[in-house]
Amino acid sequence: MKNSQEISPTKALALIKKGALLLDVREPKEVSKKSFDVSNVLQIPLRDLKKRLREIPVDRKVVIACHVGNRGMIAARFLVNNGYSKVVNMQHGIAGWEKEGLPVRKELKTATGSWFRKLFSRMS
Repeated sequence: MKNSQEISPTKALALIKKGALLLDVREPKEVSKKSFDVSNVLQIPLRDLKKRLREIPVDRKVVIACHVGNRGMIAARFLVNNGYSKVVNMQHGIAGWEKEGLPVRKELKTATGSWFRKLFSRMS
């Protein structure tokens, strides 16, 4: 088994700004709550990686991320073992990314009862 390189969230952002693809291997529910606020993001849950492998460009630098880094490392090893040579795993995932103050998008939460107030405001 070949090893993949790990990089900090700050270095990951620098690579993304230079054109690297960010591959987010978290589950859709996790991504809907908090996501990376950058361009060039592809979201493929780890469980779907094998069947969606062709969506990931072989000739492009790929930064893999998850929540804290464990699934990212599994995905990075999988890609390296399948012929991808430009793969790095982001240490500490989106948790580390956010801790370093890098851009995230969070789920918008509506205030409790706001749907109820909207319903009654339409009736008046």
